[in-house]
Amino acid sequence: MYDNVCKFLAESYSQDFAQWLLGESIGLTQLDPSELSVAPIRADALILLASEQVVLHLEFQTQPDPDIPFRMADYRLRLYRRYPHKAMRQVVIYLKPTGSELLQQTVFAIPGMRHEFEVIRLWEVPTANLLQYPGLLPLAILGYTEDKTQTLQQIAQQVEALPNPITKSNVAAATSVLAGLVLEKTVIRQILREEIVKESVIYQDILEQGLQQGLQQGLQQGLQQGLQQGVQTGEATLLLRLLKHRFGDLEPEVETQIRSLSTDQLEALGEASLDFTHLNEVTTWLEHNA
Repeated sequence: MYDNVCKFLAESYSQDFAQWLLGESIGLTQLDPSELSVAPIRADALILLASEQVVLHLEFQTQPDPDIPFRMADYRLRLYRRYPHKAMRQVVIYLKPTGSELLQQTVFAIPGMRHEFEVIRLWEVPTANLLQYPGLLPLAILGYTEDKTQTLQQIAQQVEALPNPITKSNVAAATSVLAGLVLEKTVIRQILREEIVKESVIYQDILEQGLQQGLQQGLQQGLQQGLQQGVQTGEATLLLRLLKHRFGDLEPEVETQIRSLSTDQLEALGEASLDFTHLNEVTTWLEHNA
């Protein structure tokens, strides 16, 4: 869920990410991984943003992944084959610290070949660097700061000042989700105005229908089942949103079938869908795995 929220931010506020990582606010459009190969390799929360001169390859990770170095090298070669004259900036952004040494890896090396990429560990990035851009405000709570609660209050103040109501609600909702990695939900609710968050598509699709519903049911009924159902509903809603973004509207029966999947099945479909290039592949997957 956290990775996909970051992906939504990068897609929606690509100029802010370009300013942060490329040093200039250039227009970037989404590049479908299938353009680089007939069978793109799987990559959680992969996003490729391209201009005429450069491609920005981002991967958001909450957990270490030993396949990251190979994936970086593989996509670099794929892009060179498709766009030999375009530069490429590859950045892996880790959202939370772990004790794994994999978070330090920036090189893929085999005999006769060496490829380097960048790694950003958000907890090492000064919060001030992320507070400069509206689209990066949700990431600021994961940056380096001595007081997370105070930082969230500062983010909330800047969100309130955003002139565009859609941006305001989306940024507030994304901040609410990512803040869950480092703060208690009660603290988050006290600082972020609920009425603004609820106006966001993110909140409506992920929190209000999913996590929020599960938490309310869990508190009222005292059952863990309520929380699990809410999480499952939220994951299903987010996955449906991403599939519709890529392939257009889904058949009602397909949407119903996806909403009935278990949490493990939703995660498996979400991972598998990164390889899909046509809507019928979703139906085929459901026939064999649902």
